[in-house]
Amino acid sequence: MTAGVPRRAFPEDDPPDDRRPSERLRGTPPNPDAAISVRGLTKRFGGFTAVDGIDFDVPRGTIVGFLGPNGSGKTTTIRMLTGTSAPTAGQALVLGEDVVAHPERVRQRFGYMSQKFALFEDMTVEENLRFYAGVYDLSPERFAQQRAYVLQMADLQGRENELTANLSVGWRQRLALGTATIHDPELLFLDEPTGGVDPVARRQFWDLLYELAGRGVTLFVTTHYMDEASHCNQLAFIYRGGLIAEGAPAEIRHDLLTERVLEIQLTNVDGALTWLESAPGVEEAYLSGASLHAVLDPDAVPGFEERLRAAGFPDAAVRLVEPTLEDVFVNLVARAEQS
Repeated sequence: MTAGVPRRAFPEDDPPDDRRPSERLRGTPPNPDAAISVRGLTKRFGGFTAVDGIDFDVPRGTIVGFLGPNGSGKTTTIRMLTGTSAPTAGQALVLGEDVVAHPERVRQRFGYMSQKFALFEDMTVEENLRFYAGVYDLSPERFAQQRAYVLQMADLQGRENELTANLSVGWRQRLALGTATIHDPELLFLDEPTGGVDPVARRQFWDLLYELAGRGVTLFVTTHYMDEASHCNQLAFIYRGGLIAEGAPAEIRHDLLTERVLEIQLTNVDGALTWLESAPGVEEAYLSGASLHAVLDPDAVPGFEERLRAAGFPDAAVRLVEPTLEDVFVNLVARAEQS
């Protein structure tokens, strides 16, 4: 060992830090190099706390899924990050700028697509594009360039003079994405952008998001579709205003529920679900497609199929399955409710 250097000075000798990322960030200053960096971000409406002192960093060039049930604080967080709602407390840097003190300094550098498409339905595709080009103060030359890109990206070439109201939901969604990115932003906020859209259109929309991410755009996406969450590089689960889990999708699945999720197939699904809800060792039980999923205490897994059959379900077939993000989501909410 080098003379005069304490043994603990070597990082490999430090004990593992089991705290969540947000807990490790607490008490540290915001990171100006991150696309988004918040510390203690809080929003209260009277006696109701919508967002409760959250801390997180979003690295540049990543796709981050911000997940949670309706009313958990997702939209409120985005409104604070975009400068449209002042936080009650805390700090927020967006692209290195203090969005609380100087929201105007960064608004030209990000795009925002809301839950309800911010389009004028009594205007044509072309008129909507021109309106948002004016909002972002694009020069005529820049507009011509970006207009061509948006029409090609959204597959709206030849439909420039069509009323937006006459477009299907999927086409309006593409146009809304085009208007949100017409100024070529570095960061894009998408607040449940695929609500009410059919699965095929959702898949096509995510292809467009991957294209943007490939160009280096940071994407901050709120959603309650768990299949969409699996497309993200990082996830953060918010519940009742607080962050309850963070990490890459595979890490979250593995850390929480590995070797504990059982798929149960049997004839009497309703009866089995009722039994599972009060069975010792069963933390959660719920329908998943045509079968049941149950989250068990680790000690309760061995012999569980025999317990089910002895309880009056002789055709029960049980197998351990890799937890889905839906399994994780249900389990996280249940834990939060219990605590």
